[in-house]
Amino acid sequence: MIEADLALEDANLLTCSNPANDCGLLRNASLAIRDGVIVWIGKTQDRGQQVSAAHVEQLNGRFVSPGLIDCHTHLVYGGHRAVEWQQRLGGATYEEIARVGGGIMSTVHATRAASESELLNSALRRAEKLLGEGVTTIEVKSGYGLSLDSELKMLRVGTELGKRVPIDVTTTFLGAHALPPEFANQANAYIELVCQEMLPAVVDECQAVDVFCERIAFDLQQTERVFSTAHELGIPIKIHAEQLSLTGGARLAAEMGALSADHLEYLDEPGVKAMKRAGTVAVLLPGAFYFLRERQRPPIDLLRRYEVPMAVATDHNPGSSPLTSLILALNMACTFFGLTVEEAFMGATNNAARALGYDDRGEISVGKLADLAVWDVNSLAEIPYRIGHNPCWQVFKRGQLVYSCEIY
Repeated sequence: MIEADLALEDANLLTCSNPANDCGLLRNASLAIRDGVIVWIGKTQDRGQQVSAAHVEQLNGRFVSPGLIDCHTHLVYGGHRAVEWQQRLGGATYEEIARVGGGIMSTVHATRAASESELLNSALRRAEKLLGEGVTTIEVKSGYGLSLDSELKMLRVGTELGKRVPIDVTTTFLGAHALPPEFANQANAYIELVCQEMLPAVVDECQAVDVFCERIAFDLQQTERVFSTAHELGIPIKIHAEQLSLTGGARLAAEMGALSADHLEYLDEPGVKAMKRAGTVAVLLPGAFYFLRERQRPPIDLLRRYEVPMAVATDHNPGSSPLTSLILALNMACTFFGLTVEEAFMGATNNAARALGYDDRGEISVGKLADLAVWDVNSLAEIPYRIGHNPCWQVFKRGQLVYSCEIY
């Protein structure tokens, strides 16, 4: 007899072990949890004979999935950029705004000026919104400081965020996000600062290193320089690539063993092949595609053909994707990019875990963390179907109930 702390009974389990059959759906099933880990899965009718649980919760046929994973966010920042959104509505492009000192740089000024408590309080509200939609793991990038002190400030806030909200936060250093004003026209000098001073200083404060490789940011040689230094320090790498143009960044990152390449609207076949060989996850960010009114879609058919795993994330940030709903991002991924519901949902669970280098979550199976979302629906498609509707009923983090719609 298996001893358990909690059993969730009479549920439909979206195991997310594979996209077939509604993401590995097990109907009329139950699971048991001990010490924050799933220790048993089976038919509800068998639970009493195989598992002794201290507490049992009847879910009455509700759906249970792994806790969602938002694997690409910029959740910590100061200020907002609503005025720039108005400018884009009037015809200005993202690049035009960036080239005259707006865009990322306007957020850099606001973030540098903000205190850690101000940054934390604003990020807490965003994280709590995600938690209420079933998100139990979030990646948070720096990149709005662009100086050692400010980047460290952002990373500290990201770490503290994970202590204040029942969500695991993994922090990513994005010092090579844009060229700070004090390094105008000195991109190589700034990259040397990133490599020689910043990276050694943040090695214990982050779980990955990212670069924005784009014509308005950093080129292939500068990107490779950052990644080589990250490798020397033993830090995994990720990349913003092929969002506005084809730079070859995704291919470079894959060849250097990147966990993920993100955005990818202009990704080409050689880049897809390189990602397949390396096992690099393609992170799709439909919120930015929508908010910037882009027309170039990521090459979904190529990614499918080469069986590159696809993740979906909010890319929450103040300039190009002020989106705090991963459920809506799933809807957008289906509507704009043509993903199936199963592909999209795998993209916020199993594949999102892979994009962050996790193998202990993103799937309902014995031995995985009991990070779970309970949905008040009758089918998988209902979760992302209703725009603006949140069907999340409960959220469990390591087997503990941390959100319930009956309370909020």
